[in-house]
Amino acid sequence: MALATAGPAVRTLEVRRLGLVPYEAGLELQRQLVDDRKAQRIPDQLLLLQHPPVITLGVKARDDRANVLAAPDELARQGVALFETGRGGDVTFHGPGQLVGYPILDLDPDRRDVHRYVRDLEAVLIQVAASFGIAAGRQPGLTGAWVGDEKLAAIGVRISRWVTSHGFALNVATDLRQFDLIVPCGIRDKGVTSLERLLGRPVPMPEVEAATISAFTNVFARRLA
Repeated sequence: MALATAGPAVRTLEVRRLGLVPYEAGLELQRQLVDDRKAQRIPDQLLLLQHPPVITLGVKARDDRANVLAAPDELARQGVALFETGRGGDVTFHGPGQLVGYPILDLDPDRRDVHRYVRDLEAVLIQVAASFGIAAGRQPGLTGAWVGDEKLAAIGVRISRWVTSHGFALNVATDLRQFDLIVPCGIRDKGVTSLERLLGRPVPMPEVEAATISAFTNVFARRLA
């Protein structure tokens, strides 16, 4: 009689809800956790946080900043920092009221597929929107979660030896006027939106964090530490 084989073990996910974190400090924490994850010193991580106002440049914007519309003195006047990052993608904005998620996951051996990883992040964000009664979806040829022609959440990732960093940014109560400082993700013919704008009411960030954790563990088949 053939013996039944067990399926893959469900991995543990440690969630860190960090509040408002300066962008540079968030980068350094990711570097440390990626090193620890590669060395198997920690389980998979999901960092949930917000950043003070900052424009970040992905690898597509490394040599061309045409999608940063505001001059340096205007950014300084508004207190908006500017950082180059190691993630994929173009230009994006982070600020208070936006939920940023940094998954530090080991995709080896069963999820070694960059395209699938990005689609899974989109699935998480679409599920979060659905939990608030919003029908978000995908745009052909683009990344992120969209409601019509407006982007609700952006994605930009980095993967090193199949350990992930960077991640997604979901507009909850973001000041959408600050996206006028840039061409978001280099896409000129689309808009941006937020949960609060779509719902017409305040949305408590802890509720969005809880919905994100639930969707993330569901899509990535993780159990909470």
